[in-house]
Amino acid sequence: MKKQEFLQGAKDGLPICLGYFSVSMAFGLTAVLAGVPIWGAVLTSLTNVTSAGQFAGTNLMVAGGNMVELIVTTLIINIRYFLMSLSVSQKVERKMTFGQRMAVAFGITDEIFAVSMQRKKPLSAVYMAGLIIVPVLGWTLGTLTGAVATSFMPESLSSAMGIALYAMFIAIVIPPARQDSNVLFTVILAAMLSLIFAYTPALQGIGSGWTIIIVTMIVSAAAATFFPKKEEGEDGAAPNSESGAANDREVSGK
Repeated sequence: MKKQEFLQGAKDGLPICLGYFSVSMAFGLTAVLAGVPIWGAVLTSLTNVTSAGQFAGTNLMVAGGNMVELIVTTLIINIRYFLMSLSVSQKVERKMTFGQRMAVAFGITDEIFAVSMQRKKPLSAVYMAGLIIVPVLGWTLGTLTGAVATSFMPESLSSAMGIALYAMFIAIVIPPARQDSNVLFTVILAAMLSLIFAYTPALQGIGSGWTIIIVTMIVSAAAATFFPKKEEGEDGAAPNSESGAANDREVSGK
């Protein structure tokens, strides 16, 4: 039974693993080209498993940012994982130990969270182990592959790969921005504020880490103020109590 649970988790995590492999290659390339040793890039991926946080943290370290900048920046970027872990904790089996819960919390990412929340059954430690281990291996091996690849690439190609990170972010941002005007507003506002910090002489003394922190807080506050997310039933229609109860039972795994 435990073997089947683990294999099911690994099977569910395989598509995530394949996606992570290609993205983490970009991180490995970028980190090594920025001066991070191969072992440092691999260790960062193994212990973090967070793309935006790793890129921002690595850039800060290379730029000579201080520890306060590094801690606050990564906290703001990754704070969503607190909420995801809390949600997943409501679906895990009651017999899961504290240590196992901590291990699951460590492995929560956006994609792993989405897959785990769609599972109808309560989440067992064995299932979550399979769901987390496979993507983490993909993320780490992808970083190693990208980092090692820099040793065999011509210098011209290695330099050109520096735009891979920006291309990846554009590919992530553009589709939802085209479909949702709220996302488009948020992207444009963030870009405008970043340009202001970059080209205003009075603001150029602010470190890159603090710039990320300030821009993130301003944009988040603006988006929450002008485009608040509507709760179910807020449009005037009363939510169906039976369907709501059914949903509650589904989320709780009962």
